[in-house]
Amino acid sequence: NAIARVWIKPGSGKVMVNGKTMAEYFARPVLQMILAQAFTVANVEGQFDVMATVKGGGLSGQAGAVKHGVSKALQLYEPALRGALKAAGFLTRDSRVVERKKYGKAKARKSFQFSKR
Repeated sequence: NAIARVWIKPGSGKVMVNGKTMAEYFARPVLQMILAQAFTVANVEGQFDVMATVKGGGLSGQAGAVKHGVSKALQLYEPALRGALKAAGFLTRDSRVVERKKYGKAKARKSFQFSKR
């Protein structure tokens, strides 16, 4: 459920997320790597400054949302990068959502304990 708004401009590779640096906001190296993947695939590391606002979801979902936003922004800025980003699957929105709970069940699919007698 993470929603990210991303702006890019030519620069030195500075990434700001919700007013903090990438290292401050995404403390885990794995999350920083997720964000950097878009630049690595497009082969433009350190060429763009990123300003992003992100809300909702957890940190991992937010990192994925920012990566998706950066990929879209790179593609709009430089249409030639579309092929590489699309091949890596970065332009595809992750459309998975939580399945609703059904009545007569404990959760979406889990049933209550069944007793024969």
